[in-house]
Amino acid sequence: MKTTPGRRRPTPHIDVRIQSPLWDVQPSAEKTVRDAILAAAAALSTAGGEVSIVLTDDSTIRSLNRDWRGIDRPTNVLSFPASGPDNGSDARLLGDIVIAFETLERECVDENRIFLHHLAHLAVHGFLHLLGYDHRTDRQAETMEGLESRIMARLNMPDPYRAPDLRNA
Repeated sequence: MKTTPGRRRPTPHIDVRIQSPLWDVQPSAEKTVRDAILAAAAALSTAGGEVSIVLTDDSTIRSLNRDWRGIDRPTNVLSFPASGPDNGSDARLLGDIVIAFETLERECVDENRIFLHHLAHLAVHGFLHLLGYDHRTDRQAETMEGLESRIMARLNMPDPYRAPDLRNA
């Protein structure tokens, strides 16, 4: 595990795989995802672990969504927490996060969001799911959204739930 200077806890190992050539138009995507996961891990004092992130397309995420959730349509992000006990080891597998390019891009247009800001938010959202956070109840959603907002602030990015994210800002 890597340790960031000035910190005692190891940072997560992050494996980013770009599975679709659509991502070629966003050369900062991999760095954005890494920075988002590291900020989330630091905010939550998460020690180590391994996270795999796949940057893919709508076709692939639609298949995953259908096969794993029974929903036959693309979505922006899916998280697959690793099963098995957390034994406290820094080498534990936290899980996988999959993000779809076209859905992310479409949401940016529809909601007037900056692509890399929205990508960072989806990476943070997915990472929180890997750690067991959810938004099935209002209380869970409030907790998770509050964490996401604080983590986005650490990244110097707008609050995805409250602040406008103007592309021309």
